[in-house]
Amino acid sequence: MARYTEAACRLCRREGMKLYLKGDRCFKEKCSFETRKGKIPGQHGAGKLKKPTGYALQLREKQKVKRIYGVLEKQFRLYFERAEKKRGVTGHNLLTLLESRLDNVVYRLGFAASRRTARQMVLHGHIQVNGKRVDIPSFITKTGQCIELVIGAREIESVKTSVETAVGRGVPKWLSFDASAFRGQIVAVPMREDITLDINEQLIVELYSK
Repeated sequence: MARYTEAACRLCRREGMKLYLKGDRCFKEKCSFETRKGKIPGQHGAGKLKKPTGYALQLREKQKVKRIYGVLEKQFRLYFERAEKKRGVTGHNLLTLLESRLDNVVYRLGFAASRRTARQMVLHGHIQVNGKRVDIPSFITKTGQCIELVIGAREIESVKTSVETAVGRGVPKWLSFDASAFRGQIVAVPMREDITLDINEQLIVELYSK
């Protein structure tokens, strides 16, 4: 199974914004995005910046969204094709599909400090959907489904810390969360206004429509 294994902080610097790929570290002063702010990674990163073309802006937006959700090109294209076939605005449909991924829901509920960690939890069999273990991070959740931690995973210190943080932070309104039971539920389909990330999905639609 293909996945990105290089330094995560390089991705934030390349996109010029925090993607929150490393959990709590992203909120600390030693976050490399803060210590090396404005420096694009790579040997040509310190060179003179050129004004981006329309295509470059579209491409960067697609790359940014792929990196936020931890999705590679082939799978991202499949999501876009599914979004096109659904009723409604294609860009909104695309973000709804990405938000509905099981690894993202695990992250949104606060079981993990980052989507990368949430992906590992799913792969390791720590997550149940309606009482059954699901180890596929790309599993698309549906309204009414119950997402919970298996009993053994509830004793992991990093999970406990993450859940405590989530209680203080709150969860999106399309989810409900019972911290004492380590259980959450999908109460609605995530809408565009529920996704507060700095994303211009129309640029992605324009890119794939060429």
